[in-house]
Amino acid sequence: MPLPFLTADRVFEAADDVPLPHEDRDRWRRPYRPGPWRVVVAALALLLASFVLFAAVIIAATAQLASAALVFGLALLVIAVALRLLRVGVWVSPRGLRHVGFLTTRTASWEQVVSVRTVQQPVRWLGLPRTVQGQALLLGRQGREAGDLPPLMTTHNADFLGRSEAFDRAADSVEAWAADYGPR
Repeated sequence: MPLPFLTADRVFEAADDVPLPHEDRDRWRRPYRPGPWRVVVAALALLLASFVLFAAVIIAATAQLASAALVFGLALLVIAVALRLLRVGVWVSPRGLRHVGFLTTRTASWEQVVSVRTVQQPVRWLGLPRTVQGQALLLGRQGREAGDLPPLMTTHNADFLGRSEAFDRAADSVEAWAADYGPR
């Protein structure tokens, strides 16, 4: 009895660009996957949170509940930081473009977007003060100078460090969203 779904000899004809029937195009979506640096740091933070939660249970069983509540609160803070770290990036929808930072979120409707372009410039390495030569995706908005806003993403941030092809695909995807939904 052949099992065609388990064989590797057939060709998949499904296009990658076709949205799934259950996908809602009006939802905010990230046009790229989070990078390995970001995922590893978040995974290590969640691992640390699991140990802290275990410590909170031990403290609750052997010591005062106030101490256990403090340690439990610390674990919740570490979990919140890890989840926020995974949320950082550029998000798009038919309503606009959203740049989510660790502490801030900026949203621009497509009517406000003048340009989205990739430029060669010095960029920050993993968000640290050290700069290196790289590429950055810049957002031009109505009524703002080009240098007012930080880059949306760079080749040396936590999503694209060492993955220049992934940066090119992500930048092309964001530029395509801007071409599709931006002002004509």
